[in-house]
Amino acid sequence: MKLNNIICNNAKPKEKSYKLFDGQGLYIEIMPTGGKLWRLKYRYGGKEKRISLGAYPEISIMDAREKKDGARKLLSEGFDPSVERKDKKARIIEDNDNTFEKIAREWHALKLSDWSEANAKNVLTRLEKDVFPIIGKRPIKNITHKMLLDLANKVKERGAHELAKRIIQTSVHIFQFAVITGRADKNIAADLKGMIKPKPKTHFAAIEAKELPQFMRDLREHKIQLNRQTYMAVHFMMLTFVRTGEMIKAEWDEFDFDEKVWIIPAHRMKMNRDHMVPLSKQAIEILEQLRELHNHPVYVFPSRTNRNNHMSNNTILMALDRMGYRGKMTGHGFRSLAMSTIMERLGYRKEVPDAQLAHAKKGDVARAYERAQYLEERTKMMQEWADYIEGLEV
Repeated sequence: MKLNNIICNNAKPKEKSYKLFDGQGLYIEIMPTGGKLWRLKYRYGGKEKRISLGAYPEISIMDAREKKDGARKLLSEGFDPSVERKDKKARIIEDNDNTFEKIAREWHALKLSDWSEANAKNVLTRLEKDVFPIIGKRPIKNITHKMLLDLANKVKERGAHELAKRIIQTSVHIFQFAVITGRADKNIAADLKGMIKPKPKTHFAAIEAKELPQFMRDLREHKIQLNRQTYMAVHFMMLTFVRTGEMIKAEWDEFDFDEKVWIIPAHRMKMNRDHMVPLSKQAIEILEQLRELHNHPVYVFPSRTNRNNHMSNNTILMALDRMGYRGKMTGHGFRSLAMSTIMERLGYRKEVPDAQLAHAKKGDVARAYERAQYLEERTKMMQEWADYIEGLEV
């Protein structure tokens, strides 16, 4: 007779353990301590074996029978339930050990020989700051689409759209590495491509060419109010119209005063290529004044509060705000201002100032970059641009 709850509940402990059988090798063993344990007896390879299926009533009669049926199915397919159970337990332990962070660090170490030092550092920093604290300790097999998407959207919510997109891209490579090494079944990150939309492009505030004379008068009037280095930084940015990040991180060894050129290294450029900036006599004068002002061993524009660092990214913007140009002009705005003014007032064709701005053109990416492209014309243009600005200061 098969077991039921009445039989199991009424079974009392005895001095020695005894068994109550349910059929097909399944039985419940009543222990002297009062415990009631499910067992399954079977034969494999000519030997009698048994496995534990859990305690009653935590494992109900129906649960025990389902476990028994599963074990008998394995037997019919030629597998030993005991060995399969041990293998499954080992796989669970292995899966729990194969966390996202562990596999990500293995992948990162594998890629070090292919990357520049700066790129390798940036990738790891992004992971350590935004990814590992959220999903790093989770087994990679347990990570879901929603977990990854929530993580990326959290980064996006703070305005870092491009970073959120890169986190998904990096996760694609990490999951692919996990799949290849047998520690993930599917590259779920690949399914999320395109889910993080880029931030809508916005135009940087910039005054027009006709407003430049007034801007120069306002800059001169605020010369005393602005920190001397900040004043020279605004002036230098106008003369060179580089990106703010390229200027504030400028180091003295990037400047060749004999050739009158500033070579911005590739790792600081948006297109990851060295960029040549011909220096007008006015720009060189500012550099000489800066050297005399602070004589910093590394930075052209050192921080006022931390001598081991460069000027803050917000310094130029704050200076423009103090001049009354909040919402009307930005550091980046000098680039579009120079472009339009040089073409409109100095008569240069678009290709020359465009080359000086280090813009990437469609179709040019695959071509070898000519670092000195239009250099002769650019050198002449930069001096004419500086002379034009100087003329407005009178």
